[in-house]
Amino acid sequence: MKALEGIKVLDFTHVQSGPTCTQLLAWFGADVIKVERPGVGDATRKQLVDVPGADSLYFTMLNHNKRSIELNSKNETGKEILTRLIQECDVLVENFAPGALDRMGFSWENIQKINPRIIMASIKGFGPGKYQDCKVYENVAQCAGGSASTTGFRDGPPLVTGAQIGDSGTGLHLCLGIVTALFQREKTGRGQKVSAAMQDSVLNLARVKLRDQQRLAAGPLTEYSQFGEGVPFGEATPRAGNDSGGGQPGRILKCKGWEQDPNAYTYFIIQAAIWEKVCDVIGEPEWKTKEGYAKPPERLDKLNEIFERIEQWTMTKTKFEVMDICNPHDIPVGPILSMKEISEDEGLYATGTLVRVDHPERGEYISVGCPIKLSDSDVVVERSPLLGEHTEEILSQVLGYAGEDLDRVIGSGAVGDIKRQAAE
Repeated sequence: MKALEGIKVLDFTHVQSGPTCTQLLAWFGADVIKVERPGVGDATRKQLVDVPGADSLYFTMLNHNKRSIELNSKNETGKEILTRLIQECDVLVENFAPGALDRMGFSWENIQKINPRIIMASIKGFGPGKYQDCKVYENVAQCAGGSASTTGFRDGPPLVTGAQIGDSGTGLHLCLGIVTALFQREKTGRGQKVSAAMQDSVLNLARVKLRDQQRLAAGPLTEYSQFGEGVPFGEATPRAGNDSGGGQPGRILKCKGWEQDPNAYTYFIIQAAIWEKVCDVIGEPEWKTKEGYAKPPERLDKLNEIFERIEQWTMTKTKFEVMDICNPHDIPVGPILSMKEISEDEGLYATGTLVRVDHPERGEYISVGCPIKLSDSDVVVERSPLLGEHTEEILSQVLGYAGEDLDRVIGSGAVGDIKRQAAE
């Protein structure tokens, strides 16, 4: 039995933030019914296409384990079908522009009347306030949530991160909210509205920078490089390059081969507890007792010198050799892994973190698997659906349409061209 087996999810999401959420629910066993525009589908099906005539990786990697139904909700029969889907489902998830569902005639109040037990989950760019109607994309969320202003180097512009903390990060937050609401419904019998704003989610992930904003009132941030360099702090949390986000000094350092390999680097942290081991490894044993080096506060104005010396050592080793040498000493280091290196790591396939998936249009591709492992609810990653692949199946098996009634629905123009034989 899967953790969410028996839960039906009406998936009105598109692009990345919402599909991230509903894919997790599907991996945990929910029956996720993805509603798509007839003949068009989710916009990402045809974005960043690498195999002509096939759904893009952008789509396939965000929509595993789901069923697809084509539905024109502006059509009267389409509205009838949507109403029945709302009656049958436990959760409705959407990331439309603000007010879109209301304009379709399916406000939260109306949805509650149709199904008082349903949980309606929404992703928006901003929460209630002056920006609530603004359109938001991944990088906009990173900028509005405090990530970009604190990412990059002090003498450079704000930077966005390669991790999709705005879209996928918000999807993860919403998923937690949905599961929590389902748990509460077991006690109350009532559904409720769940919302996650992209700005809020990014800020939650950037909370250590909000911590530092408040610490500025008490004086300079001593673990930041600029303190040791004698550079005054301003009124806002500064960009700190590759400094550690915690209280332990850390930097990204060059390793052997950095001249040719853009990822021949390691992250190296000098915790107080392993300082003496660091000194021995890099060949500076006198630093263990030398005045100005022996204690953490004394080292703060010498971090550039210290890391330059450590880098002299790391440049004689590959990033993996650095790990092999440092790990037995409990020195925290980590290689900068490229996506190529990650995709070739068989250990990640063994744990299900990466999976190989067969697809009828594009052949085999690599995707991330479920990042959360449950000991009693295994996840088997199934390919994403073709557009409208399960329309007839959902109409008949979920909604109970049959015979002439099913023919009426199919002939109404509300559900696109029915694929009587699903592709395999």
